Amino acid sequence: MKLFGESSPENMEFNQWVEMAEKDPELFEKLRQSAINDVIESAPTEHRQRLRCLQWRIDQERRRSKNPLGACVRISRMMWESVAGRGGLLENLSQIKEYPFSRGAALEPATKADVLPFRSPGN
Repeated sequence: MKLFGESSPENMEFNQWVEMAEKDPELFEKLRQSAINDVIESAPTEHRQRLRCLQWRIDQERRRSKNPLGACVRISRMMWESVAGRGGLLENLSQIKEYPFSRGAALEPATKADVLPFRSPGN
């Protein structure tokens, strides 16, 4: 997609993005969306829906912000929450360390059960 001269989202430099955002915000938004969609589509199929949902949340934080710096702070807070908040990366890593052989999304310890003996047909 060549919407800005000979540039495309994948080979543009940061300064080009800044210049475009200042001079042509509509084109900037089109290319931004195109770049985001390209990244999502290049991800494995099983991750795409989650990435779309995450991008939707990011876009909502941007819309709720009064200015770009506010959006940056909101998104940064959202990222830190996913690392340090409840159910975040640190909590999950802690559970893996505590219960390294359990399986499942919640990474909970395997439950214990009593083993019952079976009688032989002749007993």
